[in-house]
Amino acid sequence: MSSTNLCSWIQTISVFNHGSISRSRSAIYPKLFHPLKKNGAFNRGLSSQKEGGRKFNMPSSLTISAVLTKQETINTPEEDRQKQIHMDKSFNFKSYMVEKAKSVNQALDAAVPIKHPRTIHEAMRYSLLAGGKRVRPALCIAACELVGGDEATAMPAACAVEMIHTMSLIHDDLPFMDNDDLRRGKPTNHKLFGEDVAVLAGDGLLAFAFEFIVVSTTGVPPSRVVRAVGELARAIGAEGLVAGQVIDLSSEGLENVGLEKLEFIHVHKTAKLLEAAVVLGSILGGGSDEEVERLRKFARYIGLLFQVVDDILDVTKSSEELGKTAGKDLVADKVTYPKLMGIEKSRELAEKLNADAKDQLIVFDPEKAAPLVALTDFIAYRQN
Repeated sequence: MSSTNLCSWIQTISVFNHGSISRSRSAIYPKLFHPLKKNGAFNRGLSSQKEGGRKFNMPSSLTISAVLTKQETINTPEEDRQKQIHMDKSFNFKSYMVEKAKSVNQALDAAVPIKHPRTIHEAMRYSLLAGGKRVRPALCIAACELVGGDEATAMPAACAVEMIHTMSLIHDDLPFMDNDDLRRGKPTNHKLFGEDVAVLAGDGLLAFAFEFIVVSTTGVPPSRVVRAVGELARAIGAEGLVAGQVIDLSSEGLENVGLEKLEFIHVHKTAKLLEAAVVLGSILGGGSDEEVERLRKFARYIGLLFQVVDDILDVTKSSEELGKTAGKDLVADKVTYPKLMGIEKSRELAEKLNADAKDQLIVFDPEKAAPLVALTDFIAYRQN
């Protein structure tokens, strides 16, 4: 991860964390969808109001991460408690991410060396080591450390998740999928190695991810390793990442795609793998069932948050700033949050998801939870 990006994030987040700020309750909200409730409506903080004979959902209470406005409020004791938990100023997020990214990159480099057949391994390494924020591995490691584990315990799973994430990017960029020529500021895999090798490079990373987590994880009871493998398989199969990709492709150009279907796409296509990263870390770290499920909920919030922010960036940033082709969703006539809700409502949804995610961490030791809190803010306020 570049220090420039992290410094930009730190400057941005300092603006959002300056004081507790509220917004007027008279604003009208559309029906927003939530990954933790079957009908998609936010399951907390909503009340019904009527205007002109129509019913709207409105927030009945606010959190410290509410949308910024000019109106300031006095914190309640509960808000102060949450703010203290959410903002550990002694935690150096930049150093943490630089350290974790370095460890992950070294582990990935060692895991996939150049060997015969040379072409396929070069293609796998090209995309796997092309950079990136390493958010998923960092989430896996942070979740493991939160419940009492350590980096070494989580590293094979962290690498496996990144291998699968890289596979999804290679395949996503193919001409018969999203058809992109740029990824992480570099030509996409198929532009250098051809579509045939790109498909196989993704397949190779997918298969090796499972081998790596099983063979390389040490000091963990076999039952926990098996449980982790099952979680990872479900996250990327026909009920996970693949399901989201299929519905995403079939929704291009359609006029009747609503928020509920959009949520399904992003919960499965993006959030499931982020959820797997956190859950795997907590399982392998020895977390209790209650801790694992609380962290699962946390991950579902940040997973959807990640995609909402991604949709916003796609229409507000340039290709140079993003390191990938900007505006491609608009060109492909894909349904996105800004398209359905507008930019401002999308930003409000991102703020709500950010606050809800942090609420799941309140029961944990604030010092140990600091990396996950900071990662949540990084996802919320990233600029690429």
